[in-house]
Amino acid sequence: MYVVCVTFKIKNENIDQFMPLMMENAKASLEQEAQCHQFDVCVDESDKSVIFLYELYDDEAAFKVHLAAPHFKEFDAAVGDMIADKKVQIFTRI
Repeated sequence: MYVVCVTFKIKNENIDQFMPLMMENAKASLEQEAQCHQFDVCVDESDKSVIFLYELYDDEAAFKVHLAAPHFKEFDAAVGDMIADKKVQIFTRI
């Protein structure tokens, strides 16, 4: 399995705007992408501006389908200016 972990640092003034968009993207990914098996959205309790995603796909090709999906492109365009920092890590589940 192909694991994608993303850590966002959201600008403080955008947290309330960002979260509904993030949750909508996660829901759409699970409902519309057959090869997306998990999409967890987590928040740091000590710093609500830090958001962590854990996404699980069949393989890299499935993740590329996610990146090309209309719902992801809309999300990405909508939140671009809200993000102070973003780190993406890729893992293989064994």
